[in-house]
Amino acid sequence: MTGVLAWQWALDGHKLKGVLLLHVVFASVSAALIWIVAWLHVKSRRAPEAPAPAYRLCIELIAVAMVALTGHLGGFLSGVNIPS
Repeated sequence: MTGVLAWQWALDGHKLKGVLLLHVVFASVSAALIWIVAWLHVKSRRAPEAPAPAYRLCIELIAVAMVALTGHLGGFLSGVNIPS
């Protein structure tokens, strides 16, 4: 949410492109995956006798990878990776 506000304020709502666009898209996908994982955990706690679905670990690993990739792109945007 703060990224969208910063985009509107700093770029005056111009079209996103490049690394910034990838960062926003990956952050959105990461957020959606985190909500899906949370929903799966709540669902499995409501029925503790049922085994957890086999695909849950796969979704969790994909979510972790997406968060890491989003953070990596955020590092490029912050200028940390630019040699001086």
